[in-house]
Amino acid sequence: MTQDELLRSMFDAALEAADPMVAVAKHLPKKPESRVIVVGAGKATARMAQAVEASWGPCEGLIIVPHGTSLACEGIKIVEGRHPVPDEKGSQAARDILSLVQSASANDLVLCLISGGGSSLLSVPADGMSLEEKQLLNKALLKSGAAIDEMNVVRKHFSAIKGGRLALAAAPAQVLTLVISDVPGDNPADIASGPTVPDASTAQQARAIIERFELDLPNHVLAILDSPNAETPTRDNPSFDRTQTRIIAAPQSSLEAAATVAQNAGYIPIILGDALEGEAREMGKVMAGIAKQIIRHGQPAKGKIALISGGEATVTVTGAGGKGGRCSEFLLGFALACWKEANIAALACDTDGRDGSEHNAGAIWLPQHRANADRDDALDHLYRHDAFSFFESHDALIMTGPTHTNVNDFRAILIETSE
Repeated sequence: MTQDELLRSMFDAALEAADPMVAVAKHLPKKPESRVIVVGAGKATARMAQAVEASWGPCEGLIIVPHGTSLACEGIKIVEGRHPVPDEKGSQAARDILSLVQSASANDLVLCLISGGGSSLLSVPADGMSLEEKQLLNKALLKSGAAIDEMNVVRKHFSAIKGGRLALAAAPAQVLTLVISDVPGDNPADIASGPTVPDASTAQQARAIIERFELDLPNHVLAILDSPNAETPTRDNPSFDRTQTRIIAAPQSSLEAAATVAQNAGYIPIILGDALEGEAREMGKVMAGIAKQIIRHGQPAKGKIALISGGEATVTVTGAGGKGGRCSEFLLGFALACWKEANIAALACDTDGRDGSEHNAGAIWLPQHRANADRDDALDHLYRHDAFSFFESHDALIMTGPTHTNVNDFRAILIETSE
């Protein structure tokens, strides 16, 4: 198996381990006799909904997914909304979800399907805030360089549905939430901004994040944080007495599946972590440093090594910005930092199938790419946040189309040293 084939096989294994069709079936209880309402949002939720109906038959419900990722269900309605900046269609669907769960009685079950991407899709602005202002907030957060948990703290306190508020709307019905994690640490409160789980963050923390990243918001929008309604419901709220949340797929399982593929190919797999965060290009430099330590000193291991990691990098956009996303920017930063090393191959992809602004999952970097590339040109693309165009010019993009799952970034580096 070539390095190219092995890296792609590892990524395929990571995706297969997070397949909602398998994960949902393992955690779905027996269908109750009472009314069942299926709701949710996220990049993986169309396939999650299909998995529910494969076990339970046609169901009443409404799911919101990003444009281009809809799948056919028998009873559950699938609506496409814009991601990562919400649009009117998605926002109306989120309001319809609130109305639907509010119709549930104490004897009913609300099954909530949640995955990454759900935060922007479940967009019901707080009182006093327009959808246009919500869009402005999302755009500012995406460009700020804030970590995902920081973004979600802000989003929750400007929302009428996130941060546990969907559970409040569903009370007194029983609520079961099935979650595919795409965030470091797998905290349900951080995944899609935790619409059905208690929230410990505060409006004051949201304001501090806005100030730290110098987000330019209108004064009347900032004033929303002064209202008591800006505070999210905490664990002692009785609406959570009949709620359950289950993480059904997470990054670590996907990394372990990829590690098995590498091991079967004769490599020593080293999982560096499932929750690595930081500026994408800087993370690339750090990974390159680890790779060079292995090559030069045989530490922490010698031979054929596969470094595997997950988590979520960030990109702080300066200037107009080019084409790309955090995975391709990570990989370009990595490639530049180990440019002189001949025996390194790497892949970095987003498991949802889309890396940033374009429609590639990520990119791959092989010795033959380095041999045909110009380092100054690579550096220019990195500074312009235009990693997509660089890898496109070397036929090194990874195209999967929508994967209908999402367990965040996947990174694999192959290193060959003398024993």
